Amino acid sequence: MTSSRIASRVQRIKPSPSTSAADRANSLRREGRSIVNLVVGEPDFDTPVHICEAAAAAITRGATRYTLMAGTVELRQAIADKLLRENKLSYALNEIIATSGAKSAIYNALAVTLEPGDEVIIPAPYWVSYPDMVIACEGTPITIACPESSGFKLLPEQLAAAITPRTRWLIINSPSNPTGAAYTLEEYQALAKVLLQHPQVMIMSDDIYEHIRYDGERTPHLLEAEPALRERTLVINGVSKTYAMTGWRIGYAAGPTDLIRAIDTLLSQSSGNCCSVSQAAAAAAMNGDQSFVASSVEIYRQRRDHMLAGINAIPGLSCVAPDGAFYLYINCSGWIGKTTPQGQQLANDGDVVMYLLESEGVAVVAGVAYGLSPYFRLSIATSLENLDEGCKRIARAAAALQ
Repeated sequence: MTSSRIASRVQRIKPSPSTSAADRANSLRREGRSIVNLVVGEPDFDTPVHICEAAAAAITRGATRYTLMAGTVELRQAIADKLLRENKLSYALNEIIATSGAKSAIYNALAVTLEPGDEVIIPAPYWVSYPDMVIACEGTPITIACPESSGFKLLPEQLAAAITPRTRWLIINSPSNPTGAAYTLEEYQALAKVLLQHPQVMIMSDDIYEHIRYDGERTPHLLEAEPALRERTLVINGVSKTYAMTGWRIGYAAGPTDLIRAIDTLLSQSSGNCCSVSQAAAAAAMNGDQSFVASSVEIYRQRRDHMLAGINAIPGLSCVAPDGAFYLYINCSGWIGKTTPQGQQLANDGDVVMYLLESEGVAVVAGVAYGLSPYFRLSIATSLENLDEGCKRIARAAAALQ
């Protein structure tokens, strides 16, 4: 027994870098600093009125009690209908579970499947929480660098080389956080050929940004590319990004019944069912008017294009256009080795991020947090005025470097 009362598996994980960056920005703002916060990855829109009205109606009719652990029949039916309508995927209600956010679905899926030392393949850049959730479940994250030259996407030969007898999961996020890279149907088919040779490998498809893409096309799904992978694929999604419902905390998983049943059991002994009122709102979101989705994506597209032009005009910075999501993953290699007015040499993207924050009050997240440097992530889920101010300050920081 160690002297610490905190379990070693928890001591091995670190706080979310994006949350820490947002906290630092807010702390400086409370001190009176002018801060342009380009950290937070959540829509800056209000939840659509008809969704809020559905929540109010649920309260009025008394839908404020415990629900079935897996979620209300209404919500799971809405999820099943959505998956069939939008993704051409057919799931029964007992193959679907609602969770308190998509993050909960991911963590609990790992918790019910990983034994100590089991490996989880995570293409990098990755969402910051994937590796630490694996570690928290006593697994081993195996990160694969997917450079800008390959579109920040996993190649079949990389996947084949990474799979071992201990490989339990592959996590795929498309469009991705932080790069916005999205896999095509053909790219999924190439990955599927590798996966079919390794039946012990399960696939977690994190689809949370599926509707936020800029080419006007529907996001393809791995299971469209290869339906034979269905019995070892867990589909993860939620309503937070698509419908501006981050605070409502509704995610879901759809997959094989043994996985869903195990997640149900674990949640029944830990967090319990997700909020009943939020479930009613989420069902209304998926069943109701979808015009908000198209209009919000058009606004994101305008912001993306505007900010890309601004960033790519700044000496030492460059950014490829993301396919989707609401982030820019900015290459700052041209700043590495430069010296700040205070005499500090910028050795890595962590130094770049701190320089932007301390010198100009611009808060972004270092690429090291996402497993690929030298980059920083900038969120476009904020107003054009805020983005313009941030770009102006970044340009000023660039001009001051020697």
